[in-house]
Amino acid sequence: MTGCISGRQNNMEEGAMKEIKLKGNPIHISGDLPASGSTAPDFVLTKTDMSDVSLKDFKGGKIVLNIFPSIDTPICAMSVRKFNGEASKLGNTVVLCVSEDLPFAHARFCGAEGIKNVVSVSDLRKRDFGKKYGLEIVDGPIAGLLARAVIVIDENGKVKYTQLVPEIAQEPDYEAVFQALKN
Repeated sequence: MTGCISGRQNNMEEGAMKEIKLKGNPIHISGDLPASGSTAPDFVLTKTDMSDVSLKDFKGGKIVLNIFPSIDTPICAMSVRKFNGEASKLGNTVVLCVSEDLPFAHARFCGAEGIKNVVSVSDLRKRDFGKKYGLEIVDGPIAGLLARAVIVIDENGKVKYTQLVPEIAQEPDYEAVFQALKN
């Protein structure tokens, strides 16, 4: 286990943690992740082709939100590669890789890496995803970017699982995410 926080892996009350770390130094996020069982907040995110998508565009299927600070950092890139490798094995599931990076950066990375099984999206237009999901970093050197987290949303738009990674330099606990998708 990578030390990720979730209702299943830790005795902490879900959503109680508002401080995370960047290379051991405390930084803070804007709020709490949506609670398990709650309706996932709607969003408008921009794909690499500059078209917008929202939560309703994926209704009837499971959604994995792989959320991270920037596609141009090694751990973030690694998480996109990992989910891309597993996405085709996940039935009735779409993986959205979400960051504040411009769609052009997502397109450049996905093209260079041959990423085809996930949907890379940017918070380009609305700039409110981080606030709605409690993941906007509000201080420190990467203020304005998103914290590293994974959220699973079920076929009915309900939050099924959340994982806030307590240290930006750590990868998510992938196995816990895949287990949540099976249950």
